[in-house]
Amino acid sequence: MASVDPEHRDDEHAPAEEEDTGAQIAPIVKLEEVAITTGEEDEDALLDLKAKLYRFDKEGNQWKERGTGTVKFLKHKVSGKVRLVMRQSKTLKICANHLIIAGMTVQEHAGNEKSCVWVASDYADGELKEEMFCIRFASIENNKSFMEMFQEVAESQKKQEENTDASETAEALEKLSVGEEKSKDKASEEEASPAKEDATPAKEEASPAKEAAAPAEVTETQAKKDDVEKKGEDSSA
Repeated sequence: MASVDPEHRDDEHAPAEEEDTGAQIAPIVKLEEVAITTGEEDEDALLDLKAKLYRFDKEGNQWKERGTGTVKFLKHKVSGKVRLVMRQSKTLKICANHLIIAGMTVQEHAGNEKSCVWVASDYADGELKEEMFCIRFASIENNKSFMEMFQEVAESQKKQEENTDASETAEALEKLSVGEEKSKDKASEEEASPAKEDATPAKEEASPAKEAAAPAEVTETQAKKDDVEKKGEDSSA
């Protein structure tokens, strides 16, 4: 019985090589590029730090974790307003989103130099709610940087509001002065109008005087005529 060559046996069982037909298969669905916006395109980041955020649950009387991610102070390029925004690292879900306004304060959390707390009207859940936040950083330095920037922004917003109020007051005074000038001009015109109306009757009053003078002239002429006729009658006699 003849033996089978192992190499020949392997060649028989070896899979056939796939041939390249050169055909190109077009994708069933064509995907178009979509521009993704974050809502931060018109803002400049003043501070960008990683941290963990907590909110105080009043009902449960305890702190609850809000998320771990990046907290930012974003300043609008036109209005100059600054807001605090924090997103979770993986899902990018918003943890905090509120304006930093004049009068807001931040203070270090008791017993922890890496944490601080503040109160704000937050809009992270799609509606304004007053929340008490606590944020914890990896280092004391980051916490200090956050608190310093927070206070600096609050002070700048106070100055901005004062300047806005001053501008509005000046504009209101300017409008008031212009209004007063227009009122004076209108009053002057009204005073001048009766004077013209009073002058018109004066002319009308002159007409009766002329009418009174006319009968006087007629009477004088009649008297002269009577004298002439009387003298004529005397001469005839």
